[in-house]
Amino acid sequence: MASTETTAKDKDGGDLAGLEAGLDALETVQSGRKPLRQTFVEKVLPPIVAVALVLAVWQALVSFEIVDDPTKLPSPGAVWDVLREAWLQGELLGYIWTSVSRGLLGFFFALLIGTPLGLLVARVKFVRAAIGPILSGLQSLPSVAWVPPAVIWLGLNNQMMYAVILLGAVPSIANGLVSGVDQVPPLFLRAGRTLGATGLKGTWHIVLPAALPGYVAGLKQGWAFSWRSLMAAEIIASFPDLGVGLGQLLENGRNASDMAMVFEAILLILTVGIAIDLLIFSPLERWVLRSRGLLVKG
Repeated sequence: MASTETTAKDKDGGDLAGLEAGLDALETVQSGRKPLRQTFVEKVLPPIVAVALVLAVWQALVSFEIVDDPTKLPSPGAVWDVLREAWLQGELLGYIWTSVSRGLLGFFFALLIGTPLGLLVARVKFVRAAIGPILSGLQSLPSVAWVPPAVIWLGLNNQMMYAVILLGAVPSIANGLVSGVDQVPPLFLRAGRTLGATGLKGTWHIVLPAALPGYVAGLKQGWAFSWRSLMAAEIIASFPDLGVGLGQLLENGRNASDMAMVFEAILLILTVGIAIDLLIFSPLERWVLRSRGLLVKG
């Protein structure tokens, strides 16, 4: 009888040990790096193929005269020539820097305003009831609508550009943080209070880290609104003292009926938007997911 009980205990212990080993294996992060060839095939090759297909279709539309008017659709070669000429004349980087510097500085100011505003709306019921719906309404308002009043209020200057960026980006950043705070499990808050993390300490050590995924999503959306707001402001409010950014370059191409210049500006605007996302927000998002065990290194 004793041997039977011992055998049963050993069996239960073996089952528990096996279950624990399986769970440990699931939680183990794979640290080995993927081969360079596999990384190229999975990460680099797909966008190259996609760009090549777009260029092939574009060139086919011109070559087979499906669109036979070059004033409506220039060839990829014509757009490349315009880009090359701007580079050789030393103007290309100036176009990009004028817009990128404005966009990043405006987004930084939006971050400084939107973050405390989002926390205030998320944590104070009266403030949420008062301005929560206004923030949601402002987020859905097209940013181009702010350009005329900003010009009237501030004139044709960089302050007007930054005001349009703030009005476009702050609601998205604040609403993203509000959404993240709303998704914090109540158990985290109770555990924090038990450990003495209340008030500002609880906000810094409990609420903000737990709300980080929603906050990062709000930051990405806030940057998208910042960039679009800036392009709208540069297109509408053109003035020599403001310099030539990408939006102004697009408007110059329209005024000159130069579709190659128009496509040059569109491609540069698209390239900058993708580059900012790949260099800043995608790594930040991966870090947040990995820190929560939601993204395993391959």
